[in-house]
Amino acid sequence: MIEKSYNPKEVEEKLYNFWIENGYFRAESRSEKPPYCIVIPPPNITGSLHIGHALDATVQDILIRWKRMSGFNALWLPGTDHAGIATQNVVEKELKRQGLDRGKLGRDGFIKKVWEWKEEYGGKIIYQLKRLGASCDWGRERFTLDEGLSMAVREVFVRLYEEGLIYRGDYIINWCPRCHTAISDLEVEHEEHRGKLYYLKYPFKDGRGYVIVATTRPETMLGDTAVAVNPDDNRYKNIVGKIVRLPILNREIPVIADELIDPSFGTGAVKVTPAHDPNDFEIARRHGLSFIKIMTGDGRMSEEAGHYKGQDRFKCRENVIKDLKKLGLLSDIKDHIISLGQCYRCNTVVEPYLSKQWFVKTKPLAEDAIRAVMDGRINIIPSGWRNSYFDWMENIKDWCISRQIWWGHRIPVWYCQKMQNAKCKMQNGVIVSRDAPTACPYCDAEAAALKQDEDVLDTWFSSALWPFSTLGWPDKTQDLKTFYPTNVLVTGFDILFFWVARMVMIGLKFTGEIPFKDVYIHALIRDALGQKMSKSKGNVVDPIEMIETYGADAFRFTLTAFAAQGRDVKFAVDKVEGYRHFINKIWNAARFILINITEEDEIKPVKEISCLSLADRWILSRLSGVISDVNKSLEEYRFNDSANILYQFIWHEFCDWYLEMAKSSLYGDDKKTRHAAINTLLHTLEMSLSLLHPFMPYITEKLWQSLPAPRRAVSKSLCIHPYPRAEDSIKDENAEGKMNTIMDAITGIRTIRGELNLSPSIELKAMIKTTNGTKDILNENIVYISKLARVKGIEIGEDIKKPDDAAIAVKPTMEIFVPLKGFFDADAEIKRLEKEILKIEESASFIRKKLANREFIGKAPKTVVEENNTKYEEFIEKIQKIQENIEKLKQWRK
Repeated sequence: MIEKSYNPKEVEEKLYNFWIENGYFRAESRSEKPPYCIVIPPPNITGSLHIGHALDATVQDILIRWKRMSGFNALWLPGTDHAGIATQNVVEKELKRQGLDRGKLGRDGFIKKVWEWKEEYGGKIIYQLKRLGASCDWGRERFTLDEGLSMAVREVFVRLYEEGLIYRGDYIINWCPRCHTAISDLEVEHEEHRGKLYYLKYPFKDGRGYVIVATTRPETMLGDTAVAVNPDDNRYKNIVGKIVRLPILNREIPVIADELIDPSFGTGAVKVTPAHDPNDFEIARRHGLSFIKIMTGDGRMSEEAGHYKGQDRFKCRENVIKDLKKLGLLSDIKDHIISLGQCYRCNTVVEPYLSKQWFVKTKPLAEDAIRAVMDGRINIIPSGWRNSYFDWMENIKDWCISRQIWWGHRIPVWYCQKMQNAKCKMQNGVIVSRDAPTACPYCDAEAAALKQDEDVLDTWFSSALWPFSTLGWPDKTQDLKTFYPTNVLVTGFDILFFWVARMVMIGLKFTGEIPFKDVYIHALIRDALGQKMSKSKGNVVDPIEMIETYGADAFRFTLTAFAAQGRDVKFAVDKVEGYRHFINKIWNAARFILINITEEDEIKPVKEISCLSLADRWILSRLSGVISDVNKSLEEYRFNDSANILYQFIWHEFCDWYLEMAKSSLYGDDKKTRHAAINTLLHTLEMSLSLLHPFMPYITEKLWQSLPAPRRAVSKSLCIHPYPRAEDSIKDENAEGKMNTIMDAITGIRTIRGELNLSPSIELKAMIKTTNGTKDILNENIVYISKLARVKGIEIGEDIKKPDDAAIAVKPTMEIFVPLKGFFDADAEIKRLEKEILKIEESASFIRKKLANREFIGKAPKTVVEENNTKYEEFIEKIQKIQENIEKLKQWRK
């Protein structure tokens, strides 16, 4: 006997441990089963499970459980990312609280502290994934800084360097003064802000006038080495080649012409600061200009900035403007909208900064990656993201891979400090090696003379190797042979370029194969009002809190049911509560079936039962259709369709219809019909639990373990039980057609009862006028109509006429009349509904006045305004429905 109600807290941990202890999540390196592999997008060790992770993991778990049950050797390979900048920031903050800093600890001491932090806190998100029910092969868990992956990273770096695809050079990069490191273009988040456009006068050397330039960053003028105009701009043709004096510093700089200059910006003349602007950097290279760095790595002014040395960059801006005003060289200041680039980790305004960095030449790698998607070897779902992928790849820039931090893969490059011969000097003393060299390979200088590069690699560099490095590459392991290429990558659109595109490039380059066949890009989860979730808005949902309150299954199913392709998910807590009711419905249905099985009942496969009723044949046929539809929608990554198909079938067709119809067979005297019904109920329940298991693993396993032994003979756990496959022999279109007719009759009578607010306890009479041979179908199954529609007298025929006092419902092959004399007072019901409208109108009027109040709209939070709008719309919709019912009653009264 199973418990009266389902309690997730008592079940989930026990079942998860049961799965783990029995090794049900383990994949085999060698197997006769076809392989299926997903590598988890490795979450940062600094992270906690957020709702995006939860959707990501739920979708992957659905696929893995489905494939595992479908007979595949299914591997879901887990792991975590060392998250260079993020982790270093977290640990530095922790050290600060202890009165320490990394400078005092030194590099080795600091790295040791980070590893200690990782061991203590880095597994939090793994624990949370397990709470969600993630069926990963935990024995294969990887970490982007573990020994095997570190070896793979060094191998890739060395090979790319040897092929000329990695180089070191001075280049303008995005620099975060807070994190003290370079960050890639993708790691810069741009937001529009109200800024200023400053118009500065640059006097000509000969004293005859000046040229006015416009800039949003006047402090960088201290590093100017030219003024530039467009060669086709007739306003400035006569000044190209002249010399101007840089205000304040009085440096002489030329006026040059370059096609990159936009004549419509400002005055059409711009300052050129090669060390602090990416466009100016390119202009300087074309024109042979010098590069002057007027800022240090912490965002302060350098010696090259003259008497501004040591000032913060924004303070310097204020002082430069003051000084220009005093000199009479500030022409104007105008409001201007600027796109401000900020560090994605700490929100500090980034600086374009000239620095020596390591880069990957991506153009040659991108060509193959574009072809792989173009020719269909890699399928991006939804397909709308293909164009974004192509656009980025076709305009790709070299990838800056060096970071000026300590936590991460240290760049495998050493510099010989002695350079004792010509050969070593020709190499600039640069040694790129898979292992730490014991001596200089060029001049034999001892190891003590070799200094390793201080920088570490961009976190995304090691992540780009994830699909094959986690399987053992560069060694030719059995796992790599069995599971690579992987089958699908599930991820959010925000890392399509950060990660997905780079995995494709690196995977093709080093394995000769695509890293995955499909890329499924899931939607963004927003709040119930469609707003992006953020801590500042207070609308963030904690997945663990959802699991604690409603259980993992209800939370997982909610995420799945609303995750339509190409559409953001509007998440509302009441939806989770709604699916918790669905779980209760399943539990109660299963309990009803199980408590009605007696020792006399012979449990047999439904194929062996010959006396199936129409209802039995109908539910088995519908089950076959549902099995087919669910498998098809999963193949096509339509997870929300799968979830909704199962919800509609289990709640409505199985529980609301078939279960009620089967009661007459269960409680009747005919043993054969009871035998057929009990086995049909068990078969449909077992198949429903199996179908639902990838979505709701816990309750389905719990109930499946409670089924009679003959139904569980094949497997010890539902998670390794065969997933249902549609059987054409069970499909019965005739039974479905007849049942649709019967359900139409029952629904018609129920609709009349509901619209007229008639109590379910009242047993009505019904008259059904039929067409197209419907009469025989209804007469043969009149017991279903009587019981489910609660009618005590039914008249069925083709010549029936509507009584004067009858309500009517029209269905495709019938008209249904329910005489109401003695049951219903139409006038009293109209008065009741009119009073209800007045109450609702009073509430709607109150909200309408609030929404018409400009002060309320201006001061109230956006969420509050939107909630009031939603409430108002609901009230209006309710009024409309009641008015429709009143009109129906008036028509009927006539």
